[in-house]
Amino acid sequence: VQLQASGGGLVQPGGSLRLSCAASGIILSIYTVDWYRQVPGRQRELVATITSDRSTTYADSVKGRFTISRDNAKNTVYLQMNSLKPEDTAVYYCNAEQLRLSHNYWGNGTQVTVSS
Repeated sequence: VQLQASGGGLVQPGGSLRLSCAASGIILSIYTVDWYRQVPGRQRELVATITSDRSTTYADSVKGRFTISRDNAKNTVYLQMNSLKPEDTAVYYCNAEQLRLSHNYWGNGTQVTVSS
């Protein structure tokens, strides 16, 4: 099983990025997928969640700016990040969880840096 996160990079404040979390070895559509972010020295923060039935929730700090979505045909979950702020700078991780199967998988991190 592998979750491959990608799409990070350097962007100016106000810019946009789209992160991808591509799964192999599992059918991602039956999993709840979360995006987390972490800054060195701080706890990992839950940013957004999408369930298997496409219900979504967001941290207050990103509501109205970030959108989580899934493409089941591509076995991928996305995080569209708009109006980026310097405080969004972090390493972003995706996590896939299926409670009934007791499965929990983490992807690699992808660095997002928002700076002028």
